[in-house]
Amino acid sequence: MSDIIHLLPDHIANQIAAGEVIQRPASVVKELMENSVDAGAESIIVNIKDAGRTLIQVIDDGKGMSETDARMAFERHATSKISTVEDLFSLHTMGFRGEALASIAAVAQVELRTRAKDGDVGVLLSVSGSVLDSVEPAVCNRGSVFSVKNLFYNVPARRKFLKSNETELRHILTEFERVALVHPHISFALRHNDSVIFELPACGLRQRIIDVFGKGMNQKLLSVDADTSLVNVHGFVGRLDAVKKRGSLQYFFVNGRYMRHPYFHKAVMQAYEQMIPVGEMPDYFIYFTLNPSTIDVNIHPTKTEIKFENERPIWQILFSGVREALAKSNSVPSIDFDMTEVIDIPVYNPSKDRIVNAEPPEIEVNKEYNPFQNRMGKKTSGDWEALYEGFENERAMITLPDREFGSENAGADDAPISPDEHVFTSEISSSNPGEPLFSEISNPCFQYKRRYIITPLKSGLVIIDQHRAHVRILYEKYLGNINRHRSASQKLLFPEIVEFTAAEASLLSSLNDEIRFLGFDLAYMGGNSYAIHALPADVSGGNPAELIKNVVAAAIESGAGETEKQAEKMALSLAKATAIHSGKILAAEEMDALVASLFAIETNGLTPDGLPVLTILTDEELSKRM
Repeated sequence: MSDIIHLLPDHIANQIAAGEVIQRPASVVKELMENSVDAGAESIIVNIKDAGRTLIQVIDDGKGMSETDARMAFERHATSKISTVEDLFSLHTMGFRGEALASIAAVAQVELRTRAKDGDVGVLLSVSGSVLDSVEPAVCNRGSVFSVKNLFYNVPARRKFLKSNETELRHILTEFERVALVHPHISFALRHNDSVIFELPACGLRQRIIDVFGKGMNQKLLSVDADTSLVNVHGFVGRLDAVKKRGSLQYFFVNGRYMRHPYFHKAVMQAYEQMIPVGEMPDYFIYFTLNPSTIDVNIHPTKTEIKFENERPIWQILFSGVREALAKSNSVPSIDFDMTEVIDIPVYNPSKDRIVNAEPPEIEVNKEYNPFQNRMGKKTSGDWEALYEGFENERAMITLPDREFGSENAGADDAPISPDEHVFTSEISSSNPGEPLFSEISNPCFQYKRRYIITPLKSGLVIIDQHRAHVRILYEKYLGNINRHRSASQKLLFPEIVEFTAAEASLLSSLNDEIRFLGFDLAYMGGNSYAIHALPADVSGGNPAELIKNVVAAAIESGAGETEKQAEKMALSLAKATAIHSGKILAAEEMDALVASLFAIETNGLTPDGLPVLTILTDEELSKRM
């Protein structure tokens, strides 16, 4: 008899499966909502307590279950969707593997209250750690109420590694939005700690997108429609003037299921190619409908990665559909031959409009005209050298001095500049190639191509990217303000309203201090709307709403709860948005101040995201090139 190989007990096998299917509270929300959709629900309500740690409750008015079905639902591989192998290749439902409820029950205390459509009385089941505690009759409405309490109560290591409530709630919102966006005919509600986050009535697809992400989306969406025998592609893409650097809303759905697909993402981006700035991203909500036998949804535990049989032709259809949507909206330049209200210009007809006895025009020449005679009628003296008076002096003004700053052989006029005249001593960070040492930086500074600042050193020339340098300077300033809990703001004459998404709004409470120390003053206006009363002191122009949304989006990307990383991302986002850009002409004083501020920073060789700020062209390198 073997004493090495043995079968795992069911409760341990279920916990292992739970590790694949139930990664965090958001996974439970996704699985239960999808079950409600498959049950034919017309209304789904999700109640959350403490970001899902304490309670996740999903209420639906679907077809419900009998007592026998309710018991079977918690067994592994129990499903109502598959009877034969062929069923795997004709699925139109969300869940199908029969692992979700068993996995949830393995790591939580679950209570199910359900009644079938034709049942007179419902049933109440209680399951804890895969063990059925009780089954009893219950009075309830048709449908199901799943209550998942104390998630990971019996797996303390998993519970310990859950993120902050803000992070976990944001993941729940993401899963909720994905399900709601693909089923606009179903009404959805989401409440967290008894506060309503979403209240979405049944509606059309465009209205559902607007309800989820705010009424500002209405003017930004362009319809995409491409119907072929292979696939039907429909949905919406963002206008060219609505692109942004971060926080773009990008969704693919296939047969009612959310998916990620980098290859199809490239098709959308290529449709926008050369029409939007590099680094900008459009919103899109693209829905594919095709024969389920041509796709495989079972290649990933969360079923968010899907394999397509005809990827290349679908890519072409998607690209053409998006391109056509942009063209129809006049986003793609086109020639308009509109002939309404045009001026009636007569056309010359040689047979009718023949001119008789026409003579060619005569040309008159003034033979007395002297082009070398001045305005007073006197001839120039022929002293051509006088035309170049002052030229040498002007040329000298734009020539780099050939002295070495601070050299021992400098004359009286070339003496080293005193500290009062902005001499800056700094060492470039070790991250800069070559690790050169700046002994002295001094005037003059010169701007090249409206992008670079060039200034001489003792050993050569330093070339500084003005935008990256300013980003580095502002980043240090903003991050310093956050760390030292101080701010400088400027009041707006008229407050501006900014509308956040639910995910962004859920994070704002944890970012109050960082936002305030950056210089923003926000006032809550209800829902997901805020009024901007003040901006950072050195910010001028631009769109205040877009500015604060980019800052919040940067915090979301860094991950809620990671305070230090959030502050860095927010400071960098604001610095990039407010720094001077390439193409701006700088006065000598501005260049001096920029160089002075840059070399007052300890780490000045790279931007916070790793781009070089400056480079050194040494005398030795110059000599080799001459």
